[in-house]
Amino acid sequence: MQVIGSKWSYFVIAQLCQGPQRFNQLRRSIGEVSIKSLTDTLRQLEQRGIIHRQVIPTVPVSVRYSLTDSGRGYGEVLLQMRNWGEKWGMSDSQATSL
Repeated sequence: MQVIGSKWSYFVIAQLCQGPQRFNQLRRSIGEVSIKSLTDTLRQLEQRGIIHRQVIPTVPVSVRYSLTDSGRGYGEVLLQMRNWGEKWGMSDSQATSL
């Protein structure tokens, strides 16, 4: 559970389960997250081997985030937790706070 210790980790992993995304794509899709919180969350997930950060040498430089094999496995676990919460009457916010 330490991997999803951050408030935003669940949302980042859930978004990346849909495919690789750039920073601003993640920020728009998650919504209320600040730039600092998203940056910190992405760094923590990268350090734990959950996501991969790919620098794309364009002008300006672009960065794309994707799930590693471990991250995809973790995403499956999070999906099961969400499904469990829905089955037993928990809202998404209650299920993500587990």
